[in-house]
Amino acid sequence: MNDLSPKNRILLVFNSATGQPGRLGTVMRRYGFEFDIRRPGEGDQLPTDLGKYHLVVVFGGPMSANDDHLDNVRAIMNWLPHVVASDAMYLGICLGAQMMARHLGADVVPHPEGMTEIGYYPVQATEAGEHLFPDELMVYHWHSEGFGIPDGAELVATGPTFPHQAYHIDERIWGIQFHPEVDDEAHERWLSNAADKTDRPNAQCPDTQRAGRAKYDAAFGAWFERFAEKVLVKNRMSCDVGQSR
Repeated sequence: MNDLSPKNRILLVFNSATGQPGRLGTVMRRYGFEFDIRRPGEGDQLPTDLGKYHLVVVFGGPMSANDDHLDNVRAIMNWLPHVVASDAMYLGICLGAQMMARHLGADVVPHPEGMTEIGYYPVQATEAGEHLFPDELMVYHWHSEGFGIPDGAELVATGPTFPHQAYHIDERIWGIQFHPEVDDEAHERWLSNAADKTDRPNAQCPDTQRAGRAKYDAAFGAWFERFAEKVLVKNRMSCDVGQSR
């Protein structure tokens, strides 16, 4: 690939040994992207030269963005300044969104009443997010903490329990509190590995989650495909068009 070619690599950073790209991988492969997968908790180094990547994705995990004693959290938090200084797009999913928010000066804290979102819950577009979200969308969550909105960021989706659901900075850095990557296999794996967490306040039991998946996942997946085209692929497609002239 010469220097004038469009970047076709995505850096995928996982906070667990078993995380997979899931639906995100399926969608982005359709656009011809290749993946570079790193797991800093397993000893993988995070590249500081991000010029070869169109997009950086940091996925979720069971830990807190404030857990600096954990190798993966400390490594990612120390590395995020390189992402911010680069031209690469960034998508933080759940913990990945919280980490970026924290790096940019916002707080990551539990719900003041101890509530969680584990299962399917609604999010609504803000005025700034009307072009990205419908009036209401049922999305899949698994979290007990929420992020504040960093200075300079714009809130594009909100919700009744955790009001900060999605933000962006200059349409390059994006954070979402929910999990569009979760496919059927991942969902069952999460339920199998962490079913004990589904009895927390406001969490949904496994059967309720499965029913929610049957009812809401098709629309959620269709939303992510539109989001990927409008946001994650947009700059790369513009580059392709420019080169074809």
